[in-house]
Amino acid sequence: MAKVFLQRNRKKRIEAGHPWIYQSEVQEIQGDYQPGDIVEVVNHQGHFLAQGYINPQSQIVVRIMSYDPEESVDQHFFNRRIRQAAEYRTRFVDNPRACRVVYGEADFLPGLIVDRYNDVLVAQILSLGMDVRRDLIKQALIEVFQPQGIFLRNDVPVRELEGLTQEKEVLYGDCPREVTIVENGLSYLVDIVEGQKTGFFYDQRENRASIAPLMQGFGANHGIHLQPLGVDGEPLVDKTGKRRAGVEPLCDENGMPVRKPVDKRGKLVKNPYWDGAEVLECFTHTGSFTLNACKFGAKKVTALDISEHAIETARRNITANGFLHRVEFVVANAFDYLRESVEQGKAWDVVILDPPAFAKSRGAVKGACRGYKDINLHGMKLVNSGGFLVTASCSYHMSSELFLQTIQEAAMDAKKILRLVEWRGAGKDHPQISGADEGHYLKFAIFEVRDRK
Repeated sequence: MAKVFLQRNRKKRIEAGHPWIYQSEVQEIQGDYQPGDIVEVVNHQGHFLAQGYINPQSQIVVRIMSYDPEESVDQHFFNRRIRQAAEYRTRFVDNPRACRVVYGEADFLPGLIVDRYNDVLVAQILSLGMDVRRDLIKQALIEVFQPQGIFLRNDVPVRELEGLTQEKEVLYGDCPREVTIVENGLSYLVDIVEGQKTGFFYDQRENRASIAPLMQGFGANHGIHLQPLGVDGEPLVDKTGKRRAGVEPLCDENGMPVRKPVDKRGKLVKNPYWDGAEVLECFTHTGSFTLNACKFGAKKVTALDISEHAIETARRNITANGFLHRVEFVVANAFDYLRESVEQGKAWDVVILDPPAFAKSRGAVKGACRGYKDINLHGMKLVNSGGFLVTASCSYHMSSELFLQTIQEAAMDAKKILRLVEWRGAGKDHPQISGADEGHYLKFAIFEVRDRK
């Protein structure tokens, strides 16, 4: 086994649990090897640190597979690691049949992603060291999950950095293009062939459920209040607030007055979601936040995406869950729509912003800050005072501190005061390894928005 000697003055990242060795950390490599082979990683004195697979073409020259010098990276190794990953999800995820079951480095399988959609697995093999072991991976996935099929979504540009081609193919069994899953009690249709990434974004599961407290309690803001009824079934008081003469109150079997929602014109409100929020969700994709908003009592949701395919998928999901009558669909550029809505004086109780990554490299951070500031500034301008802004960033290169700073700058320019309600990351099926900040990519926040006058 070849040995990779690390420099004396390097940062002790590998000792802190970081699973990557960069080219710049290597002092020398002793012994013969082929790209993808398992090599030993040693310090400058030759003391063993770990073993991993090597790719001299990549800036990440070694990815750590084991800290045990006696462990063999063979079929038993993959069976054991993937079984451990599955057991972790069974313990912590509500529905382990619909979640990310292998999350690369965080499951000690660097370069491998596997999402489970009931009986179908969708895998991404992102590195050369894993690609040369795809047969071991396939057999381990079959052993642990007994799937109907395994589909490879290797159509990601990062593979090219490893000297690999992009591809999509059936790795095993029968893989229908569309599958149906259940998350948070809601049904989703997932396109595993053409959908983004592997077809669905599992990392926001808990975050989507966290909007539940925001979806009710807005009736009074829209001029609707519970009022006692008269025996004729009409409001006991008129629109001026005076009790109607000669009309007795309607009481229930316990002698308590019956109260129903009444609008500011004094008319009974028949909409069962009268107390629900009016919501705008931008970058809706498959309609996931919209579905959760409806489930938790939203009165009306505007779901927006620039992609007609995404909106059609969202429409199918929302129809399947019985919420179509409460949702308006818009195909538009979110930046333009937000700006135009501000100019038109529109407003919502809750605005949700869940955009794709704006910063896919360190050099793109400055432009990303402008993008995040723009959508959050206009987003919070559209929130009724006392309402809520739900905002996220999945850009790893956008740090938590920089994201919060950018939102604060937007609040100052928008003349708004924000109160932080929730601050969250990715879900439990996306665990994080301490010492490896690259796994801390998702930032999710809920703010109460108030006018600053």
